[in-house]
Amino acid sequence: METLHDDTQSSPVWAIFADLMAALAGILVLTLVWVIGIQLELSLSLEAEKQKRLAEEQRRMALEAALDNPLTHGRVTFQDGRIGISGNVLFAVNSDRLQADGAQLLESLVPVLRDYLSEHDELLMVSGFTDDLPVQRGNARYHDNWGLSAQRALTVMRTLVDLGMPADQVFSAAFGAHQPVASNRTDEGRARNRRVELTVVPRAQRDADNGAGDD
Repeated sequence: METLHDDTQSSPVWAIFADLMAALAGILVLTLVWVIGIQLELSLSLEAEKQKRLAEEQRRMALEAALDNPLTHGRVTFQDGRIGISGNVLFAVNSDRLQADGAQLLESLVPVLRDYLSEHDELLMVSGFTDDLPVQRGNARYHDNWGLSAQRALTVMRTLVDLGMPADQVFSAAFGAHQPVASNRTDEGRARNRRVELTVVPRAQRDADNGAGDD
């Protein structure tokens, strides 16, 4: 009788212990699933970032390959995704009228840029820059470097469109004397700062900028 009494008292203890172990096992499984989920999410995020960087590098290499001929002949520069054209090639000092050599250079670039943009569904931003010297007095077309850089960018953009670039794939921007690439203390440095840059940008980025401006 005494043994039977001990068995009946120990049964609930073992049942509670079994329930506890089952609960702990469940918590362990849930924790493991959570950890695996976090690791998978991190892995997917890293893979997505890797693919994004790879795609950007491939776009850069494709554009550089397409520009091989003008780069070889020293007519353009290509750095960090920007195609740089010296202002001396395109325009006379303090002028926004395209020179013959500049027009020929732009004409040679149009087929390359048009094919590249069409293939990658991207846009071309035409940016105008100047040195820090004031615009000559008496110029009725523009009063400062902002106006000069804006007009030069517009001239290049319109020329590209006239030469066959789709109008909905090109837009312009003006930076004046800001963002120099060389010192403005020397003639050589100022000549480098007088430039136009062609930059390929994702279409989504341009659309986002437009949306922000509408608010």
